[in-house]
Amino acid sequence: MSVLRRAAAAEAATWRNLALWVSRRPVELHGGQAYGYLGVVKPILGVFLVLSVVEIPILDLIVKHVVPWGPARLIMLAISVWGLLWMLGFLGGMIRHPHLVVDEGLRVRMGPGIDLTVPWADVESIGKRYRSMPSSRAAQFEDGALHIVVGSQTSIDVRLRRPLAFDVPRGPSEPVSELRLYADDADGLVRAARTHLDAVAA
Repeated sequence: MSVLRRAAAAEAATWRNLALWVSRRPVELHGGQAYGYLGVVKPILGVFLVLSVVEIPILDLIVKHVVPWGPARLIMLAISVWGLLWMLGFLGGMIRHPHLVVDEGLRVRMGPGIDLTVPWADVESIGKRYRSMPSSRAAQFEDGALHIVVGSQTSIDVRLRRPLAFDVPRGPSEPVSELRLYADDADGLVRAARTHLDAVAA
């Protein structure tokens, strides 16, 4: 998928998630258990949203008194409101796409852009371990592992029985032997996953 197509798809998903969130449509759990990952970034997103709300009237007042061209005020107002709604849609996308522990496997997600399912038969072990990452980029490769990062960290290590490649926004990944992700309730996700692993091994 080209850069422009990815950008267009991400933009459409943001507005769709905003509409679903505002309409309070229930999150689809696909018969599994949901585990969110917003806790570590919620304060930052909250600050940005508050600043955006405060910025709109202030910027409008500045443009009104500084720029003599009438349409400039409407243009800046439209851009500011668009930015605020986009951030709400981004937040809604993260809320509406939690990680899922389902019968088929562990479904690892990050907003609408990343959605990976690891079948239980391909999971050797899963455990909690906090790691700090050098970047806040959502998908990172390091030490033969794919990291799905939130707030520059991960909290769960999933060791695979065989190297697997996953589809990420920039294209298929190189085969990795481990998948690492972040979840607010790392203990709960690990317990639920181990229940499924025990059932597979039985």
